[in-house]
Amino acid sequence: MGAHLQPLALRLLALTFPLVAKGFPDETLEKAAKSEGYCSRILRAQGTRREGYNEFSLRVEGDPEFYKPGNSYRVTLSAATPAYFRGFTLIALKEGKEGDKEEDHAGSFQIIDEEETQFMSNCPVAVTESTPRRRTRIQVFWTAPPTGTGCVILKASIVQKRIIYFQDEGSLTKKICEQDSASEGVTEKPILDCCACGTAKYRLTFYGNWSEKTHPKDFPRRTNHWSAIIGSSHSKNYILWEYGGYASEGVKQVAELGSPVKMEEEIRQQSDEVLTVIKAKAQWPAWQPLNVRAAPSAEFSVDRHRHLMSFLTMLGPSPDWNVGLSAEDLCTKDCGWVQKVVQDLIPWDAGTDSGVTYESPNKPTVPQEKIRPLTSLDHPQSPFYDPEGGSIKLVARVVIERIARKGEQCNIVPDNIDDIVADLAPEEKEEDDTPETCIYSNWSPWSACSSSTCEKGKRMRQRMLKAQLDLSVPCPDTQDFQPCMGPGCSDEDGSTCMMSDWITWSPCSVSCGMGTRSRERYVKQFPEDGSMCKVPTEETEKCIVNEECSPSSCLVTEWGEWDECSASCGMGMKRRHRMIKMTPADGSMCKAETTEAEKCMMPECHTIPCLLSPWSEWSDCSVTCGKGMRTRQRMLKSAAELGDCNEELEQAEKCMLPECPIHCELTEWSQWSECNTSCGKGHMIRTRMIKIEPQFGGAACPETIQRSKCRVRKCLRGAGMEKRRWKEAREKRRSEQARKNLDSEQFPVCRMKPWTAWTECSTLCGGGIQERYMMVKKRSKSTQFTSCKDKKELRACNVHPC
Repeated sequence: MGAHLQPLALRLLALTFPLVAKGFPDETLEKAAKSEGYCSRILRAQGTRREGYNEFSLRVEGDPEFYKPGNSYRVTLSAATPAYFRGFTLIALKEGKEGDKEEDHAGSFQIIDEEETQFMSNCPVAVTESTPRRRTRIQVFWTAPPTGTGCVILKASIVQKRIIYFQDEGSLTKKICEQDSASEGVTEKPILDCCACGTAKYRLTFYGNWSEKTHPKDFPRRTNHWSAIIGSSHSKNYILWEYGGYASEGVKQVAELGSPVKMEEEIRQQSDEVLTVIKAKAQWPAWQPLNVRAAPSAEFSVDRHRHLMSFLTMLGPSPDWNVGLSAEDLCTKDCGWVQKVVQDLIPWDAGTDSGVTYESPNKPTVPQEKIRPLTSLDHPQSPFYDPEGGSIKLVARVVIERIARKGEQCNIVPDNIDDIVADLAPEEKEEDDTPETCIYSNWSPWSACSSSTCEKGKRMRQRMLKAQLDLSVPCPDTQDFQPCMGPGCSDEDGSTCMMSDWITWSPCSVSCGMGTRSRERYVKQFPEDGSMCKVPTEETEKCIVNEECSPSSCLVTEWGEWDECSASCGMGMKRRHRMIKMTPADGSMCKAETTEAEKCMMPECHTIPCLLSPWSEWSDCSVTCGKGMRTRQRMLKSAAELGDCNEELEQAEKCMLPECPIHCELTEWSQWSECNTSCGKGHMIRTRMIKIEPQFGGAACPETIQRSKCRVRKCLRGAGMEKRRWKEAREKRRSEQARKNLDSEQFPVCRMKPWTAWTECSTLCGGGIQERYMMVKKRSKSTQFTSCKDKKELRACNVHPC
């Protein structure tokens, strides 16, 4: 390839070698690189080094000291503000190896974002940048090598302008060793104790990026959604989920059903290890523009003991696929609180269902497997499959921002923004570093502050991007935000107190009946004129946990927060919920309401011409068995005069119920047979045949043989018995012959074959039947001879008891 297309790290590394002299063609460079072992040359090309320079860092998610063979770990290379880097190289080596042989490298990397990272062409085991540009962070997955590899060294290089930084020890080198089998039960991600003081409050915002446009293969158009977000801030003694671990029942129900109920129950059972339960509403459909639907968010707090946060949400429909963060540490090594975390997310498999497509039927994984990230080579039918093993496109991004701190802070190295004192102070703008290739309009005036009180708010200004002359150079944002407060609350007013946000309400003071609950806030900055703050710092209100306290009353939790309004404009409904903690002592049914609803008013709907209600539940199947159809509807909530709405209001799909029962079907009864005796009492038989056997629970077949008593004449006794019988038989033969002659005279063109021999008896005892047939030998062509047809006779046989 030409030098202008090579990664920046590769080109600048080449400058350190005498081989790269002016006039050498690119082919010579590539051949020489391959022949000398380019991977080892990367490690020897140390360029400029700054010992102890910590503006760049290499981090393995969870900061583990040990790896478990075959497990996957997220590796992040980042620069602290205001530093940045243009290029980089990342490689993993066995401890003590030089990297000049293939077997010196340990494990394998997996690309997360192809626009940011790629494998180095001359050293395929190393990762480098895709395009040279200013960046502050990259991420890849690293899969640990097999058992017996020993310790591994992860090394990174940073290219900033034309300077290359390497570190054999320090923040750009990480040593991680294989977990000993004897310590299999020990957590593989030892997390350091937190030394920060006070508490910090954060806001989690979830941005879904899973849509038919970004992930077109087999995308489920009708049912795509993100389930409700569930998580918590917690201590290192409790882990909600982790790569290489097994999903709990709560994680399984989120992963397979999208239900957070069991997960929340598990979290609340760890009350000593959990500070805040994190919850946010589900999203139907999975993606909509932010100007139509705001990204879901939730607020939570952390302290020195519970300084980790984890969450998960199901990508639905799917077998057991989720995204989320596990044990994200918000405490810094400098005893402070992280200002902001931005993580791009790819889906992971909970190991409880073996389906390979979005809508695969349930197929439990037995035995249960470990949680692992999905890859593009899992299965050819997978919607993420790529035969070349490329990266999976990102499906979501989560942003965690610190919004407040409470109490005395003890961080040794101050944060870049001291939000205890200056959260609401106007930020000093850095020099405008807008690239010359980005042409903007002037900034608009600042909008009004979002807060009309002395609470913290924001104001915004905008500008338009008129032209981008170089597409490879990104242009900064077109929106700018600035903290603000309501009128008369400016921090320039020397008598104004700066207050924090209200902390969440405390539990109700009683478990049954009327009680009180309180919340508080704190002074972030006292008045500069030395006066006292007269703004209240505590607020109390009444609360009712159970209206009655009799033996027939049940114990319920406090009401949760109100859900979002069901309408995005106009009149809607909002709901809140609570749970039953204990049923009545007298065994009666709990009469307490667990759901409460009230009306809510959103802005007028004139800006949204096509506003639809949520889909109704699917109707019952149109049949009671077999294949049928079912439907669901939704309503147009906006007025028709606001604009045409082409969205479908009714959907139908096939449904399948158990097969319909098939009942037994029989032929008509045959003629009765002759009596089975020539004198005295006997019986005769008739039969019918089964045409259709019963299936799927249909009615069983009734009897197919019936017997009836018959009586001929009294049997004569004495010497003349045999003679009488012989005489009767002779008369019978004569009458049959006479009948045949008569038939022949009446129908001269209908000639019959002789009777066939009798068939074998249908049973050996108990009464069976025999049959014989007379077939037509010559049939008249005239239609008047309707009696010219085959004949059949039956008689009883083997009538003796069994």
